[in-house]
Amino acid sequence: MKILMISLGCDKNLVDTENMLGLLSQDGHTFTDDEQEAEVVIVNTCCFIGDAKEESINTILEMAQLKEEGKCRILLVAGCLAQRYRKEILKEIPEVDGILGTASYDRIREVLAQADKRQKELSTSQEKPVCMEVLNRLPESGTERILTTGGHYAFLKIAEGCDKHCTYCIIPSLRGSYRSVPMERLVTEARRLAEKGVRELILVAQETTQYGLDLYGKKALPELLHQLAEISGIYWIRIQYCYPEEITDELIETIKKEEKVCHYLDIPIQHASDNILRRMGRQTDQVGIRRIVEKLRREIPDIALRTTMISGFPGETKEDHEELLTFVNELEFERLGVFAYSAEEDTPAAGFADQVPEEIKELRREQIMELQQEIAFEKSEAMVGRILEVMIEGKVADEPAYVARTYMDAPGVDGYLFVNSEELFMSGDFVRVRVTGAAEYDLIGEVYDEFAE
Repeated sequence: MKILMISLGCDKNLVDTENMLGLLSQDGHTFTDDEQEAEVVIVNTCCFIGDAKEESINTILEMAQLKEEGKCRILLVAGCLAQRYRKEILKEIPEVDGILGTASYDRIREVLAQADKRQKELSTSQEKPVCMEVLNRLPESGTERILTTGGHYAFLKIAEGCDKHCTYCIIPSLRGSYRSVPMERLVTEARRLAEKGVRELILVAQETTQYGLDLYGKKALPELLHQLAEISGIYWIRIQYCYPEEITDELIETIKKEEKVCHYLDIPIQHASDNILRRMGRQTDQVGIRRIVEKLRREIPDIALRTTMISGFPGETKEDHEELLTFVNELEFERLGVFAYSAEEDTPAAGFADQVPEEIKELRREQIMELQQEIAFEKSEAMVGRILEVMIEGKVADEPAYVARTYMDAPGVDGYLFVNSEELFMSGDFVRVRVTGAAEYDLIGEVYDEFAE
């Protein structure tokens, strides 16, 4: 059958999608981006915050309408929304033919086959296939993923689930407890990706810095990085989702010494007020955050730090917000994003009495982003004149220029460097570039010929 796969939400969800594509290809199915051609539509959903939940629901409804009007005859729903609201989806959206939970994506072939059989037999009495494995199971596809990232970079999901239990977060109940993927399995997968032409590995999990604790009795991320760095063909290794309190001296030393590991860390901090951090259930305080940021910058002077903040958390006072602004101003993160707090049902924070009005959440979010914009612009201007090695992402249409990323930029969330050049480059090529200008969050440069100096 011809399948349209829609992946929503985070890059961890995207890895699940790519695994499902790989499994489905084994049965001879083909894939399309054209809604009108699809016989099967699979929506891999997200419901981390309200906006993500709304996007997932709207997408399912749109595909249900497509099924009513077009060629599509099977609609399956997977991922976090399916895990959380399977009964409601099946009841309220009868066009949905099957459900897969977050720990069940490796059962996609079975669920599709059951839905197809039910359709062909025109059986309304036969129950629709629903696959909800025990959450603490570690899915294993046993096949190669079909990459959707262009082939020159890929996400490597090193763990499932989370043990942190922040008061605003629903992930542990949707994804289960923290389960590290065995190291030999990750290294094998990384080798396969390198053989396919992948040059950058981006390590992801709900929390990467606790990798290995459940399997090996110790934090094994440094050891994993050493093994991945030995793989021929891999040029960059990027680490995301590092909780600040879990960053060890051994990890910092590994980032310093392994040349392939980018001097880049994504550290979700969420706030700076100790009052709010306690209410969030975070396991650190502002002093601890400042200490680890200071150590990272002292040990790795050119490190680029990305973080995320939440504005308008329940109980956040004007003083808490001002403290966060001061913190952002003083620490000057290279990359920073802000979410207005979203009250998620079944989380402790949703039941807190002192909820902040929506307009104040948004106002505070805008104030943080305006401040960060000034910081980011100054940092971009300071890059002018530097020589950087960049990865080519693609060509700018109808112009002698390319879109590229530096080691400071993760795909999809950070900025770009635009390279003016008449030379021919391919996606995934690495090029030395002199930065000649800055435009808001992005940089402009030209190919640097060191022998011309």
